[in-house]
Amino acid sequence: MASGSTCGLILARLAVVLSVDGSLIALIHAVLMNKSPLIIETHDLTKRFGKRTVVSGLDLAVPRGSAFGFLGHNGAGKTTLIRLLLGLVQPDSGTITIAGRRVAEHRPQILAGIGAIIEEPHFHGHLTGRENLEIVAAVRGPHSYARIEPALVRVGLHDRAKDRVGTYSQGMRQRLGIARCLLADPQLIILDEPMNGLDPGGIRQLRQLIADLVAEGRSVFVSSHLLDEIEKTCTAVAVIDQGRLVWQGAIGEIGREAHRSYDIDCENPSAAMNLLSLDPTVSRIEARPGGVRIAVADASAITGINARLVGAGIAVSGVSPVRVSLEDRFLEMTTRVGGRS
Repeated sequence: MASGSTCGLILARLAVVLSVDGSLIALIHAVLMNKSPLIIETHDLTKRFGKRTVVSGLDLAVPRGSAFGFLGHNGAGKTTLIRLLLGLVQPDSGTITIAGRRVAEHRPQILAGIGAIIEEPHFHGHLTGRENLEIVAAVRGPHSYARIEPALVRVGLHDRAKDRVGTYSQGMRQRLGIARCLLADPQLIILDEPMNGLDPGGIRQLRQLIADLVAEGRSVFVSSHLLDEIEKTCTAVAVIDQGRLVWQGAIGEIGREAHRSYDIDCENPSAAMNLLSLDPTVSRIEARPGGVRIAVADASAITGINARLVGAGIAVSGVSPVRVSLEDRFLEMTTRVGGRS
């Protein structure tokens, strides 16, 4: 019989999976096939370099069949986590499970089903794009050769496949790196800062490619510091700060745990400021043109606040919720803002 704490952890992680748009089919399939609903799972994962702790007690749950964003400032521990997932460095403590298997015990079998780019993809510059992929296919096995042409077409490099990689732009090399990932026909694709070097058209193409891969039932793990692209690309997200996990869940849920903000349009903003500054249900208040902006812990408090304003003779012409963006929550949750640590 599982302990109460173990059951709680399982239920919490299942809740993460169920809250992610588009992953319910993958979850049902995983259950029917007796597979874990999580493609990546870490428990109390810790990595130190000397006296510096880079990853600290990380409990990560990545739903199978999702586009999962891993957000953090530069130096937060994102690339180190990817190296841990791939077994390139060993943890000081904790466990890593990918597709239901422990990395420490089944690394070769796990890596056979993963395509990954760490930091920037590297190639032989004097060889063509196709020749670079042929070298990888030779290692991967005969089935990989048949995937070269479809992979080149998919990333938009078929017309440049005969050109030397040394003539490629950074964005083209990034796309070639993704083509290399596809040679394994992976169930999990790990991309470290994949938007680097891409122009707006390339970013849009990559975003659609990730969506297509997820639609096929694959899982895509995207490490990035580009908040806007993660918000547009991923269905779920985790935020890491100084090596610690500070939040994870569905993109649509990330703003709901914060205090809710509302803009109130009224005739006498200064009087509204004075009245609401004494209201215990209001956690924050600031002036704005034509009214005030307030934050409340409970959205149901807005009805009472509106009544108190009207009762005090302050005419209210409108109340509207303020959308909390991923950027707002990211900066609120992390310790480094605007380049300051």
